[in-house]
Amino acid sequence: MAKDLDKLSLDELKQLRKDVEAAISSYHEREKAKARAALEEKAKEYGFSLDEIVGKKSRRAKSSPKYRNPDNAAETWSGRGRRPNWLDEALKKGAKLEDFRIR
Repeated sequence: MAKDLDKLSLDELKQLRKDVEAAISSYHEREKAKARAALEEKAKEYGFSLDEIVGKKSRRAKSSPKYRNPDNAAETWSGRGRRPNWLDEALKKGAKLEDFRIR
C-alpha cells in the first residue's frame, strides 16, 4: 500500500494518521488478548485461574461516608466528588459542614 504522501491534502494526511493510530491500537489489543489467553491456558494446566495467580485488584477502594443527612440517615456523602443536593441546600440555609459529620 505505497502512497505518495506529497500528493495528499492535509485532511487526507490527518485521516491517514488517524487510521494508522487506530490500526496500531487494534494490533496492541489483539496481541494483549493473545498473551492473556496463553497465560490463562498455562494457569489452567496448573489448576488455577489467571486471576487467582496474579490477584485481581480493585482500581479504587470505596470510601466510607463522612457526612450524613440528619433527616434521612440513608443519605450520606464521603466528602469526595460533588456535594449532594441535600447538603448544598442545608449549607445555603446557614448550616455548617461539621454539623453533618459522622462521629
